Amino acid sequence: MSITITDPGLLAQLRAAHTAVELRDPEGNLLGTLALASPFSREEMDERRRKNRSGRPLTDIVRDLEGRATGGA
Repeated sequence: MSITITDPGLLAQLRAAHTAVELRDPEGNLLGTLALASPFSREEMDERRRKNRSGRPLTDIVRDLEGRATGGA
């Protein structure tokens, strides 16, 4: 879902935030948290990507699909 914010004061507050922002209703109930950036550093994301490699190379998948389309394997 997409929500458009038109209130200039709220926009200024959100733009000034440097950490995660809690969004609350007028009664103080937490609606959600807005993270303006990833909580992970580039190095952490690269490390996770290296550790969590799974699946097959795209070239193998395409070759298999092409083989099926032409009646092969």
